[in-house]
Amino acid sequence: MVAPILTGSITVIDAGLLGYAPALELQHRLCQERQQDQTGDSLILLEHPPVITLGQSGGVEDILVSDAVLQSRGVELFETNRGGRATFHGPGQLVAYPIIKLPDCDLHAYLWKLEEALLRLLAQWAIPAQREERYPGVWVDSHKIAAVGVAVVGGVSMHGLALNVNIYLAFFELITPCGIRQRGVTSMQRQLGSPLSMQAVKESFVRHFCEVFNLQVINGSIS
Repeated sequence: MVAPILTGSITVIDAGLLGYAPALELQHRLCQERQQDQTGDSLILLEHPPVITLGQSGGVEDILVSDAVLQSRGVELFETNRGGRATFHGPGQLVAYPIIKLPDCDLHAYLWKLEEALLRLLAQWAIPAQREERYPGVWVDSHKIAAVGVAVVGGVSMHGLALNVNIYLAFFELITPCGIRQRGVTSMQRQLGSPLSMQAVKESFVRHFCEVFNLQVINGSIS
């Protein structure tokens, strides 16, 4: 087990349903303020309207339909500076963007902690999830239930993770998720057979995230 890499406090920002462009702008602003110690660590929680994002490893070839089809389905497309390849975000998916200063820039430890928070959350709902050594994220058998992709800019984290809660999984047929052709995707709803309260999942994630990172919420609200 990796020891906690942070000790302190964090502000939780529940941004609700927010487009990818304004969410990225919010991340950049908070990241710059954190780099200059103008603010403390933050955790942004939100859902995105339908959007495909591409990581630094590429992913254009992972998009399986034309631009016209994406437009007809109301799906935006963005290139980002996070790690990884193509992924999909949409309503019913909990997206978390931690904007935190990493004291030692240990990216491996940071990714392990993000996955650990997700594993603890899923265990709370008795969903048997695990890590895969070859692939980042969290898996249920051969199906990805949560994606992880981050960037560290000036010692401060950006981007983060996406947990499939009640998301419409057919959207993932538009891409080869993360470039992994032989694997599928799943959601908490599919595993449990019924939709979940996003509020309950948010509260659970914040609790487990703070436990893993040894942080306390000082302000902000997830209500």
